[in-house]
Amino acid sequence: MSRKRKTKFAFWCEYAALRCACAVVNAVPYRLACALARGLASLAFSCGFRRRRTLERIGAAFPEKSDAECRRIAVFSLQNVMQSAVEMIRAHRLDKKWIDAHVKDVQVYADRLRSIIDEGRGAVIFVPHCGNWYMAAWAMARHGIPLSAIAARQRNPYVEAWMQRQYGSIDVMTRGSASVLHDVLARISAGRAFAILPDLRVPVPDTEVPFLNGTANVSHGGAMFAVASGAPVVVAVMRRENGMHTFDHLATLRPDPDASDRREEARRIMREAMALIDEGVRKTPEQWFWYNSRWILQPAKRKKRKKAKKENS
Repeated sequence: MSRKRKTKFAFWCEYAALRCACAVVNAVPYRLACALARGLASLAFSCGFRRRRTLERIGAAFPEKSDAECRRIAVFSLQNVMQSAVEMIRAHRLDKKWIDAHVKDVQVYADRLRSIIDEGRGAVIFVPHCGNWYMAAWAMARHGIPLSAIAARQRNPYVEAWMQRQYGSIDVMTRGSASVLHDVLARISAGRAFAILPDLRVPVPDTEVPFLNGTANVSHGGAMFAVASGAPVVVAVMRRENGMHTFDHLATLRPDPDASDRREEARRIMREAMALIDEGVRKTPEQWFWYNSRWILQPAKRKKRKKAKKENS
């Protein structure tokens, strides 16, 4: 059954609700807005918001943890999501001065990334859904790193336009567009950093990797950009800690220029990157986004062969 398309009026109502939320969040100081977000998240969890399913996911990934520990991880994770929403709303206020005050050692990491880009091949950055992953992009962009990314287009055109404004100077391309693969390679070749968030819910078989006590099916596409361009892959994790955002630079992986099978080389890089991310998530599981099925494990679907229809002349 096809999903009923929303009317222009429904889009306007959604956008109006968003702008009302923006007005409230922007009217109060940042720390108060975050405190309110944490309180709202705790209330939502107490009222049962996706609680059972989320606790099951955490328990499956960490069977050694007690029920109390799983609840703590779940509550912090939801609080982090709500605080990240506050920061998305206030993105236009997050200038370099604010970033320097709220992102630990940001200049150190910006200089490190710039030195990698200056090797002359650009860079591909893997940042998983930990902490506020958008903060990693804003922080680097505010420090002059030319950054590109891909994002899905919002169904609501007014929300889509708002999101584009919140991205600021980050060059965000639309996922699924006809030229996106060519555009990404062109940007990397021009010396830009391309940031991508590994997706654990690839619907068709691709690259299977051990992840969070299970098996994830991930796309090798992000790593293929590095293999095709020769760009190094920077694997990093963001954490929210005591009101600050912290980078964990896990590793810099480099594609083998002499690899005979480029697809297998991309899969090798993905396996190494996901092993690093798995280790990073295990150290601070409360930072992981446990509430959206897109970022948890799901079996791959096998492609169904379509029978070609022959037309009778």
